[in-house]
Amino acid sequence: MKGRGIRITDQVRRTAEHKLAKIGRLDPKVLRLEVELTLERNPRMGGSHRVEVACDTARQTFRAGAVGADVESALDQVIQRLERQISSHRGRLRDRWVRRGNRLQSPRTSSEGSGNSE
Repeated sequence: MKGRGIRITDQVRRTAEHKLAKIGRLDPKVLRLEVELTLERNPRMGGSHRVEVACDTARQTFRAGAVGADVESALDQVIQRLERQISSHRGRLRDRWVRRGNRLQSPRTSSEGSGNSE
């Protein structure tokens, strides 16, 4: 957990760990979560706190960022985006395995569907 222009208090660290634990339950193959908190001092920016998270798994890296009025709201947005990325990725993997399983049971490849019946 890194902070740029902001001190990371114990409360912020505990909140982030508690909320990011959901990502670990969603995908148990998560190896590392890297959180970066940035305080934007530009008044023209919509939110003053920026949160960026990189979630490393064995074969994939998921990244999300959000801006909010406070750290908690930006963290909630980041977690929603990461959940969406991970769940859609797992859905694509599941679809790939389902298609592969159906392909093995097609009539052409099964022994019952051969045209050698007499």
